[in-house]
Amino acid sequence: MDNPIDRITRSKTGRRTRTRTDRKRGRYIQARPARGKTDDIAFDATLRAAAPYQKNRGEQREQVAFAIERQDLQRKIRVKRTANLVMFVVDASWSMAVAERMSATKGAILSLLTDAYQRRDRVGLIVFQKNRASLVLPPTNSIQLAQRALVDIPVGGKTPLSAGLYLALQIIVREKLSHPDVIPLMILLTDGAGNVAMGNQPPQVEAHRLADQIAEEGIRCVVVNMEHEAFDQGLAQSLADHLKAPCYTLHELKAETLYAAVRNEIGG
Repeated sequence: MDNPIDRITRSKTGRRTRTRTDRKRGRYIQARPARGKTDDIAFDATLRAAAPYQKNRGEQREQVAFAIERQDLQRKIRVKRTANLVMFVVDASWSMAVAERMSATKGAILSLLTDAYQRRDRVGLIVFQKNRASLVLPPTNSIQLAQRALVDIPVGGKTPLSAGLYLALQIIVREKLSHPDVIPLMILLTDGAGNVAMGNQPPQVEAHRLADQIAEEGIRCVVVNMEHEAFDQGLAQSLADHLKAPCYTLHELKAETLYAAVRNEIGG
């Protein structure tokens, strides 16, 4: 049975995600009772809320033309377009499929950057292999910069999964501090089988602990399971469970299907 992701098309628009904001910026779309928050009062809605009670407030209206009480206060609900940060975290350890994996990732990155033209969306890439993780492409919205950075990507060696997760967490937390309105999405391409640890814990235990931290930060993730179906031991799904993320198996790993999966998550 085909995974639903395989049937996704490029029907979703590339506009930035719309989200509610508590800041006094963004488009005013509706009002709600202020409930003590008086920093962004919706005067039109407040007047409408108070209007039916004017006859009953005769004593107050001897002092003012229109009587407003605290329970009438309405606060503005605003929405604004926020930037998406898509961080690819890719297992570049040695395997027969590593070339296919990197080709699909590069194509998806360039497609997303094409979508991000004239917007604030940015894309980055971390690869992990041997005994380290590397930030190959710092978050950017530049197609030219991405094209140069993606020419040569190190591959081969063991699988330092926890190093990749740790670096991704550091980069995303830093980006959120610099850009508070950014909405991060981590796309992790792995079979879930780490075999190099940064500390004294077993590699899988360490990776799951870092995945728990990423979930606690509220970072939205997607795991793309790179293990062949015949050899799948559920390690990618287990990692996804710790990340509180969906786990996809793309039966045909191409730039188009990976791009569609990411666009579906952004749109969702």
